[in-house]
Amino acid sequence: MHGPSPDTLHPFNGEPHTVFLKNVITRPTIEIGDYTYYNDEAHAAEFEERNVRYHFDFVGDRLKIGRFCALAQGTTFIMSGANHAMTGFSTYPFNIYQRGWETTFDLATIFDHLKGDTIVEHDVWFGTNATIMPGVTICSGAIIGAHAVVASDVPPYAVVVGNPGRVVKLRYDEATIERLLAIAWWDWPAEKITRHLDAIRGADINALEAAAVEDDPLDAARKAG
Repeated sequence: MHGPSPDTLHPFNGEPHTVFLKNVITRPTIEIGDYTYYNDEAHAAEFEERNVRYHFDFVGDRLKIGRFCALAQGTTFIMSGANHAMTGFSTYPFNIYQRGWETTFDLATIFDHLKGDTIVEHDVWFGTNATIMPGVTICSGAIIGAHAVVASDVPPYAVVVGNPGRVVKLRYDEATIERLLAIAWWDWPAEKITRHLDAIRGADINALEAAAVEDDPLDAARKAG
């Protein structure tokens, strides 16, 4: 066995409080990688409706989350549709109420300052009630602390806390981070991940690099044949 199938809805002993997110997403503007999960005692399967806010098709921004990310209860993504026009004296959204208030409204007053897609790479851990603002990129290996509000990009293997979220440290030195990103264990097949869990969970970069270059047994057999 090589872990649960990424197509499993409730991978934690069938309990409804945890879902592999890609299996509850319906919008084409949201992309979730294999094994990324969301935990919520009451609303795990409703992540798309409750935790991705102001995500309107006409805006066109996308939410992309990679593989092996862990999202604690209340992790919320604020999308670009939350923006109001900021080019005049009032930021009140008169136009959305129609009945004459929509006339002469220029969409460019909103679209000109949108920040684009929100991107989460791989193996990112989000603490309870973390909030991610529009257009942010969070790189692989980062940890987002509970109740942090992230409004700017997060480098690989950084630890972010507070409001506004700030990087308080890097988990490893820059040379080790470069080696970890080159290894990219999250892209390995499940069988290889299973064989090398000790190296992935460990802290020996040399052991992990050795695992990365090891031939898959099936590939080795095919080459030998």
